[in-house]
Amino acid sequence: MQSSTYAVKGNAAFAFQRRTFSSNRSATSTGIRFSDKKSLATTGPLYCSGSKAMGAKLARAENGIQSVMSFSSVKARSVRAQASSGDAEEAIPLRSEGKSSGTVLPFVGVACLGAILFGYHLGVVNGALEYLAKDLGIAENTVLQGWIVSALLAGATVGSFTGGALADKFGRTRTFQLDAIPLAIGAFLCATAQSVQTMIVGRLLAGIGIGISSAIVPLYISEISPTEIRGALGSVNQLFICIGILAALIAGLPLAANPQWWRTMFGVAVIPSVLLAIGMAFSPESPRWLVQQGKVSQAEKAIKTLYGKERVVELVRDLSTSGQGSSEPEAGWFDLFSSRYWKVVSVGAALFLFQQLAGINAVVYYSTSVFRSAGIQSDVAASALVGASNVFGTAVASSLMDKMGRKSLLLTSFGGMALSMLLLSLSFTSKALAAYSGTLAVVGTVLYVLSFSLGAGPVPAILLPEIFASRIRAKAVALSLGMHWISNFVIGLYFLSVVTRFGISSVYLGFAGVCVLAVLYIAGNVVETKGRSLEEIELALTSGV
Repeated sequence: MQSSTYAVKGNAAFAFQRRTFSSNRSATSTGIRFSDKKSLATTGPLYCSGSKAMGAKLARAENGIQSVMSFSSVKARSVRAQASSGDAEEAIPLRSEGKSSGTVLPFVGVACLGAILFGYHLGVVNGALEYLAKDLGIAENTVLQGWIVSALLAGATVGSFTGGALADKFGRTRTFQLDAIPLAIGAFLCATAQSVQTMIVGRLLAGIGIGISSAIVPLYISEISPTEIRGALGSVNQLFICIGILAALIAGLPLAANPQWWRTMFGVAVIPSVLLAIGMAFSPESPRWLVQQGKVSQAEKAIKTLYGKERVVELVRDLSTSGQGSSEPEAGWFDLFSSRYWKVVSVGAALFLFQQLAGINAVVYYSTSVFRSAGIQSDVAASALVGASNVFGTAVASSLMDKMGRKSLLLTSFGGMALSMLLLSLSFTSKALAAYSGTLAVVGTVLYVLSFSLGAGPVPAILLPEIFASRIRAKAVALSLGMHWISNFVIGLYFLSVVTRFGISSVYLGFAGVCVLAVLYIAGNVVETKGRSLEEIELALTSGV
């Protein structure tokens, strides 16, 4: 998730001696067609994927891991979609309708409590690790410190794979309520831990919780969002992930004066967990899921709440005839690898792999030393600069998501990242530019983070629920996010070894090459979804099958 970010991005690092930075991503996506364009045109800055670099210093890290959220790009309303077996027909133009008497934003806000918790749990260990290590008697044991950090990632991998199945079986809102259980219990165990074992169990449970959140937050938002602002609302997920990470950073400020404050830092996460469970008790279920389950009367009630009674008849008709979900049974895990769905599922997995292999971990990992080479000695200042670039890029991406489209933003993002990586590599090796190496390194870092936040971070999490057919959507999103967490873990495991062997400049060049490959892959395989309802996208993608 994501995401997703993820993207503008998010990240988590583990196994380091004193501090860690984390952040992440998420993902979001599609929505019901709804055409009051005046009130839907803008929603402000909404996505932030991982204000990752929390200014944390990775001393002797065994592995560094980072999550990055995603951002999707698209073209015009009638763009041709590429599906499992080729190009598809043009989408049906959206009709203009009157103003809706329903409302979506409050329920998007409730769902985003999951995104806040996602970012908070990723970032909270950053400032607290040094103090909790002393309190638990493991100040000199970097291996156990690494376990405390990485347990969250392990749990997130499990949670991301189970989130889709839970959402299909129990529904989106009920899954949110179930998700609040490991989130709350995990936070409580961490806050009250008197042993390393209890702390690791608490982190594992919290990880399962954020893994489930990474799958269902973008899924739920995409399924209830009006088409015209689906991209912008999808970006809200990443924005709140960033807010969660920043909140964790701010929460650590009293630590210097009160070393026991780390327990409060973990404990406060119980509050939004409880609010999430309560809020979802009053939130409407996804109309799409209800129609799939044959619960049409409940779907009508949900549509009335979300979009107004004037849209009930039309949207129930669209959902009932949109395709697979209403006429075929729910897909199993093996169906994702069938010839019918494999190409589109592989696109989702590939986007997250490119996101991770493009070097976001390296840039965040070395940001502090890069800024110091330019005379910026404060870790907090370095983190603030990276975070500000993230937030700014996310805000810009949010405003462009439904104008430029997902695919355009992805291409622009990876192109900018490739150039930034090339600049970073030159800043470390070019003798001719030696006098300006520090400045060039800072410029390259900021441009990279800014480029990442424009597309590679947030778009994948937004795009995936849009391109997956309704009968495979939950499981396919979960599988893609699972790949995200796994690749995160593997990259963190071997990253430092690769840097030690080949040097950071060569690694940066390799990342630039990955970004170029990503541009080529996206140009030939990624679908444009801007301005099209989920039903239109699904019909287009399956028409060629």
